[in-house]
Amino acid sequence: MGCCNMSCGLIAGAVFGALVAIFGGVLIPLGNSIIEGTVKKEAVIENGTTAYDNWVATGGKVYRQFWFFDVKNPIDILQYGAKPVVVERGPYTYRTRYLPKDNITFNPNQTVSFLVPFGAIFEPSMSVGPEEDKVTSLNLAVAGAYSLIPTPLHSVLENMIKSSNSSLFQRRTVKEMLWGYTDPMLKSLTGLFAPYNGTYDGLYNVFTGKDDISKVGKIDRWRGQKSLSFWGDKYCDMINGTDASSFPPFVDKTKPLYFFSSDICRSVSAGFEESLDLMGIEVYRFTLQPNTLASPTVNPDNRCFCRNPKTTKNCTSAGVLDISSCQDGKPIYISLPHFLHGSADLRENVLGLHPSEEHHVTYMDVEPTTGFTLRFAKRIQVNMMYGPSKVITVLKKVKDYTIFPVVWLNETAALDEETADMFKKELTSRINLLDIIQKALMGVGVAISVMCLISYCLFRMRNNQIKIV
Repeated sequence: MGCCNMSCGLIAGAVFGALVAIFGGVLIPLGNSIIEGTVKKEAVIENGTTAYDNWVATGGKVYRQFWFFDVKNPIDILQYGAKPVVVERGPYTYRTRYLPKDNITFNPNQTVSFLVPFGAIFEPSMSVGPEEDKVTSLNLAVAGAYSLIPTPLHSVLENMIKSSNSSLFQRRTVKEMLWGYTDPMLKSLTGLFAPYNGTYDGLYNVFTGKDDISKVGKIDRWRGQKSLSFWGDKYCDMINGTDASSFPPFVDKTKPLYFFSSDICRSVSAGFEESLDLMGIEVYRFTLQPNTLASPTVNPDNRCFCRNPKTTKNCTSAGVLDISSCQDGKPIYISLPHFLHGSADLRENVLGLHPSEEHHVTYMDVEPTTGFTLRFAKRIQVNMMYGPSKVITVLKKVKDYTIFPVVWLNETAALDEETADMFKKELTSRINLLDIIQKALMGVGVAISVMCLISYCLFRMRNNQIKIV
């Protein structure tokens, strides 16, 4: 009877261990289902969810850092047609996106409309000097008028330049260059981002994800339209993806992330580069793909972004995007800082540029389960163009069209410790705990089952030996 009890007990122990291991295995899909359900619920943009709280107002602080290209040889350019020599000066840092979204309206078709108010506050402690620092830079009014006024009317522009005592270059404060000054030639407010404070870039309409979580945050309409009207082409005028602040949950690193940026008036994509640890949270780093600003000869999809064959060498130049069609005709050209990934002649025509993947590439660090962007750096350069003229005195020595870098900016934000701890507490710790429980149950169950089976076999062998004796 004792032998039977021992044998039965060991068999029961092995069965129990197997059941515990099976239960741990069953918890894996069950746990994944629980996690998936929780994430889907909290990722919806509606009052009361985690996503909504972070969506209405940016959790971390967002900064815009500006680096100006200070011209060192303006007289040589004007008198001898020398190539510009520039030195980078900066950063001059401003806090931005500190205001919550405005005019939030939920719509019956599971979308939400809103405005993003612009504002900038100077941060002296994060800057190399005060806003009153002066830089020698391109005269925005003269360069702009040169591009807009037809060649037969250059004599009119020549008179305007002379009568206002203007030139191709000017010396202005950082504050004036960014936010505006009264230009003596145009007699109006002129600046790279003027006006800015208190303005909006247009009404957004995005999907809440309530009926389909794979669409959460994706832009349905911008300025009331489902597509753009800047490029005159169905492909280039597409509005794809989100605004890059977040993406639908359960990010697949084998697929690119699409987002729309009003700064460059188009949609772009970013590809997976590597997995990183951000304050104990695994994130996927996605970077802007190198062919984004490639010439149409390399990336045919960019053919419709080529606006001016004259300044792009018949659309063979790479690295610059003419966005004048979405800037009320202002001749603005966007590129990556220091013409990163651009044609060599861009850097040959302006001396002193040093492109760097580390410092000038745009990236986003996305938490893959929720799709939240926890850290990012959006880096773009603002350029203008000038060229030769037989009539305009300040351009008579200029030999060829020059895309001149005025300033480059880095809009950046990173997760702070408080938000990271909250994120880990609400999501990561729960996932890790569930994973530990699953593995512990499977490990303990397998161990109990194996030990009981081994003990049972030894017990049987010993029992058989006793019977033989």
